Amino acid sequence: MSHSRALGADKLALHGIVLAIVVIAEAIGVLRIPIGIAAVVLLPMLYAFAMGIAINPNITRATARVLTPNVQKFAGAMITIAITPFVAKFGTTVGPQIEAIIEAGPALILQEIGNLGTIVVAFPVAVYLLGMGRETVGAVYSIDREPNLALIAEKYGLDSPEGAGVMGVYATGTLIGTFIFAIMPTLIHGMGVFDIRALAMSCGVGSGSMLAACTGALTTAVPDQTDLILGLAGASNVLTYATGLYVGLFIALPLTQWLYRKARPELY
Repeated sequence: MSHSRALGADKLALHGIVLAIVVIAEAIGVLRIPIGIAAVVLLPMLYAFAMGIAINPNITRATARVLTPNVQKFAGAMITIAITPFVAKFGTTVGPQIEAIIEAGPALILQEIGNLGTIVVAFPVAVYLLGMGRETVGAVYSIDREPNLALIAEKYGLDSPEGAGVMGVYATGTLIGTFIFAIMPTLIHGMGVFDIRALAMSCGVGSGSMLAACTGALTTAVPDQTDLILGLAGASNVLTYATGLYVGLFIALPLTQWLYRKARPELY
């Protein structure tokens, strides 16, 4: 009973910490840092993310008394619940923008092929530069979000080298991907190379946090296109979830396995 009460008190403290982080982040607000013809847009989500990392017990030992392993496990489960209203909001933006989505239909579908770019870019680095072993297969066959994680867990198990690879990229993407997705859209938009619709579709990579950071930056940069951005980004994210698993299962993972067997036949 005392253990349950202690855990309940720690969870309450966790909610208090989260509330304090949100208040501080919102108080700072949106900051624009001009860089040449473009500008980096810093959103409250970034500050909240940075503060969350700072109070990690592995970084700040003083928080270990409150943020115990059980509380951390509870916080991880709460992420899924917390992101649900956000995903539902994106669902409501798809309908009103259905004409624009249909018009961009081929591009939305074909962009899934772009996910194979992780193999082209990351495989040579992992194998030839970093000298990675079978971890390469799990690490580079996709951007390693939840569906990709589930695929590797089912096929190899997360305690395998492939599982270690996918978990490493998953954790890295969660920590760093949000920052990159919050900064890059406005920089690329400022170059005037890509249409805003293309940038909106690029936000939907199958990650709720990256989707939020990317669309938040774009809608701040182009506020008059907010509905279009949210609609295309939401549709892109849904399609990534729907098709990404099949692309990974039937194309990306077999291709990565074949490449690794060719590159490291003595280790596979």
